[in-house]
Amino acid sequence: MLGVDIGSHSIKAVLLSQQAGHYKVEAIAIEPMPADVMVDRDIRDIEAVSQAIGRLRRQLDKSIRDVATAVSGAQVISKVILMNPELDDDDLWRQIELDAESLIPYPLHEVSLDFEVQGSDSRTGQSQVLLTAARTVTVQSRVSALEQAGFVTKVVDVESASLSRAVPLCYAQLPADAMTKRVAVLDIGASLTLLCIVQGDQLLYSRDLAFGGLHYTNAIAAFYGKTPAEAERAKQLFDLPPSASFEVTAPFQTQLLQQLRRALQMYLTTSGVEQVDYILLSGGSACLPGLAQLLADELAIHTVLADPLGQMQWGAAADKSRFAGQSCSLLIACGLALRGFSPCHL
Repeated sequence: MLGVDIGSHSIKAVLLSQQAGHYKVEAIAIEPMPADVMVDRDIRDIEAVSQAIGRLRRQLDKSIRDVATAVSGAQVISKVILMNPELDDDDLWRQIELDAESLIPYPLHEVSLDFEVQGSDSRTGQSQVLLTAARTVTVQSRVSALEQAGFVTKVVDVESASLSRAVPLCYAQLPADAMTKRVAVLDIGASLTLLCIVQGDQLLYSRDLAFGGLHYTNAIAAFYGKTPAEAERAKQLFDLPPSASFEVTAPFQTQLLQQLRRALQMYLTTSGVEQVDYILLSGGSACLPGLAQLLADELAIHTVLADPLGQMQWGAAADKSRFAGQSCSLLIACGLALRGFSPCHL
């Protein structure tokens, strides 16, 4: 399946193939999103988003139709609940429907539900069931935008699950023990930043931070008298005066560091663990020069810029010279593309 990450700043799509346990990049496309058609990852203008997806689709082979996409943030509620281990999936579903009203703060006719048994609780012996719900209107807005552009939506995932699923693609960048350690993944979006704590193939924790690359873009626009479009272009091309490093870049990086420090402290306090072991940076603003080193120095945690495509071969239809430098922004899209190969959490 084509993994389609619909963000407020751009739409990113990745198609992978798999052979003998190795992945190959078959297609990539990135299309800018018009301003203000999404707010905090919530689609406000389905027609405009559909048109942008249509432009993205024209960059791909016409035969590519099946896609996986994701919802996120405040749009999603996830809870781990304990259930009778003797119940099969049908019985679990019936029991969840009976209990859902006390678990979900929305009328049931307004939400879409799914669940997955994740194992057994060591204390009670009951099954641990991950229940996830999203407003149906949120799900349908993405499905409608994709369908209007000619795609068929096979999976609507959760961004945090997609992000964590793609982390093993980056383990080669980290020390050899990374797959047994706690890895904090920081995906810096335009308006929101997603923090996930991952260990092996398990998502331990996720949290949205109300901070993103638009803060940097707006600072550039205000400080240098540029339009938002000019500021965004200058940011992407690093076309800023030498003084920008301390006028706008350093303040943005300091704010991001503060946000991350608070979020990590909250995780450590609530989980009872002493530390996270590694940090993986992803998202469009993650590649700011010096950001990974700053976080490593200030937090004393080994930090690298995610490169999920770094260990992959590239197919003839995928232009490596055009997209290889944007690999760090494709982690969620890669996680969605991986849904085509094996059953995953949600």
